[in-house]
Amino acid sequence: MRILLDEAVPRRFGSLLTGHEVSTVPREGWAGVKNGKLLALAATQFEVFVTADQNIEFQQNLSELPIAILVLVARSNRMADIEPLVPEMLRILNHLLPKSLRKIGAA
Repeated sequence: MRILLDEAVPRRFGSLLTGHEVSTVPREGWAGVKNGKLLALAATQFEVFVTADQNIEFQQNLSELPIAILVLVARSNRMADIEPLVPEMLRILNHLLPKSLRKIGAA
């Protein structure tokens, strides 16, 4: 699966998503692009957008998502806090529906 990591997700996190092709917003040249436009751009090349922005579901019209979104719910976006979410994330990626939003981790 082609996965795009949001700017706030550490680039190193992508190396933990074995079996998937991962890129980052800065690597694609989209740093600073706001979520609505960013999701539209991402949908042209990626199947999943991974973010730590827990408010994204309130900022976007979920019925019109152009791409699946995974929200990392952790104490912070530091690797020590989000790395434990990887096993759950890999399981979810196997059954993720397009144009859906899923939260991973404790609320």
